[in-house]
Amino acid sequence: MTAKPLLTMRKIYKVFPGVKALSDVDFTLRSGEIHALLGENGAGKSTLIKVLTGVEKLDSGQIELSGEEIRTKSPKHAQELGISTVYQEVNLCANLSVAENIFIGREPKKNGMIDWKTINSRTKKLLNKLNIDIDVTQTLSHYSVAVQQMVAIARAIDVEAKVLILDEPTSSLDATECEKLFNVMNQLKSEGMGIVFVTHFLDQVYAVSDRITILRNGELVGEFLAAELPKLELISKMIGKGYDVLSETIKNTDNDQDIEKQVYLRADKVLSIGNIKEFTLDVKKSEVLGLAGLLGSGRSETARVIFGADKVSSGTLYIKGEKVNLGKPLDAIKKGIAYCPEDRKTDAILGNLSIRENIIVALQSKEGMFKFIGRKKQEEIADYYIKLLQIKTPNREQLIKNLSGGNQQKVILARWLATHPELLILDEPTRGIDIGTKAEIQQLVVELAHGEMAVIFISSEMDEMLRCCTRMAVFSEKQKLGELEGDEISEQKIMKMIAGGNER
Repeated sequence: MTAKPLLTMRKIYKVFPGVKALSDVDFTLRSGEIHALLGENGAGKSTLIKVLTGVEKLDSGQIELSGEEIRTKSPKHAQELGISTVYQEVNLCANLSVAENIFIGREPKKNGMIDWKTINSRTKKLLNKLNIDIDVTQTLSHYSVAVQQMVAIARAIDVEAKVLILDEPTSSLDATECEKLFNVMNQLKSEGMGIVFVTHFLDQVYAVSDRITILRNGELVGEFLAAELPKLELISKMIGKGYDVLSETIKNTDNDQDIEKQVYLRADKVLSIGNIKEFTLDVKKSEVLGLAGLLGSGRSETARVIFGADKVSSGTLYIKGEKVNLGKPLDAIKKGIAYCPEDRKTDAILGNLSIRENIIVALQSKEGMFKFIGRKKQEEIADYYIKLLQIKTPNREQLIKNLSGGNQQKVILARWLATHPELLILDEPTRGIDIGTKAEIQQLVVELAHGEMAVIFISSEMDEMLRCCTRMAVFSEKQKLGELEGDEISEQKIMKMIAGGNER
């Protein structure tokens, strides 16, 4: 028996200046259901959620919740109606306690004073229900991202949510943390809650979802039962073309492994206390060097040391055989190193600046304040990279914060390519990005290496590492274990190294 619809959205339209974000879109969520909302970046997923939760005003269409028509005026109003959202970047206050975050803005009071005893005890019970046993009086920042997301979910369900929207909740979680989250989702589902699950990890879609709705270019492709939609067909529907072009290896396979490539950068017995144990590493031109390992293994820390973001405690860095001191990122930039960090929202995107301004900022820093890049030149540079990277935007003056995640990532890539780097460091460049854009970025990475650039590539998705990298350095517990090259590279060998230390 099919469950009764909990939420229906019919003929939803939303237009932004120069962009039709949603056109005649339908969406149905049932009680006791986990419903995956899928599509490439720019497909309309975020806009549909923003319309539902009152972040954006609906242009036309009808929304019903529990059989009654609603028009959400704001996120607060949506929450009052029973629609709660947990975003990819946890929207809580890190400096407040766990309990304060759960009850902020709705604290129970006793004799005119905040009743802390009740707040703490209720929070403890709420988290125990989700199988989370922590000290609720500790500040939120004391805990991992996974725990913080559970706290956000606890807050959402404590306000009597009927609909829970999880927007990319697993992007920063490891396999064990994902499993805990899925257990919580299934528990809430069994209690009759309707859950909207937005993710780019297709294996997770099939692990936990009952139904799938696919959007493409702001339009509805269709609604499907997860059990009846094969993965390859799902991907084809998302990108609007066959999957064959995305499934092949794209790294250089012209058997040039024996050609001695120029070492651009050498880290000789480099140590960064508190960040990464002593390591030696060569980064060569015309190749993609992967830094492989699990989350927290030392991959990002190695990249930060090379870029001058973390201090070198001992050892020596050489660029083209010359000893260098990269005390800060600007030193690295001036030496021809570019770095796209893991957290683009916090460390890269300047949300209130235009695409043009975001692209030009690193080049202007490299040139210096006394060599101002004129407006005409800025526009030429921005237009060149918008075209090169196929950035979807009405114009170069659009604010970057208004772009989809994939297009934001392309802008950050454009920023660093505009500096004409000799070494490009990419830390999780495709995280939270749709399949089609992932393939574009992967292809670009390989093409840049073919053009004599040195590339360091870090990804938690092993399949894309295997597709792109010609050599891999493997890390575990803040230590470099060893390297694999050419035909040696396989997922089995990498995992064996991680599990067994330095043995191949």
